[in-house]
Amino acid sequence: MAAQAGKDILLKIGDGGSPQAFVTVAGLRARAISLNAATIDATDGDSAGRWRELLAGSGVRSVAVSGSGVFRDAASDAAVRDSFFAQTARTWRLVIPDFAQLEGPFLVAALEYAGEHDGEAAFALSLASAGAVTFTAI
Repeated sequence: MAAQAGKDILLKIGDGGSPQAFVTVAGLRARAISLNAATIDATDGDSAGRWRELLAGSGVRSVAVSGSGVFRDAASDAAVRDSFFAQTARTWRLVIPDFAQLEGPFLVAALEYAGEHDGEAAFALSLASAGAVTFTAI
């Protein structure tokens, strides 16, 4: 994979329709996607050399997303804000060009607004996966 510009990573929210239509959320200036898998320690008195043993395939998987930037339009602002206040899982799509697409239900875990007196209003958000997330190589 060749080097990618960070600005090319897209964060999109679904409209809940069937099929889903996705809208790109805001002008993200910074974003991070974290894939996590909790481990389960299965070490016991019979573990060879008292080395830790992990139970394969049994940990809890999750995806965390964070981003910050400026809203592009009222529609994307409203979609994110409504999702936060309703605290319902919406389908989100995360696109990393020439690498992968992740899609699944996420809750808006945190939403912040800020602004300087001589600058634009900005936001920061954190998403937490709320179900199965699919990973599709591009």
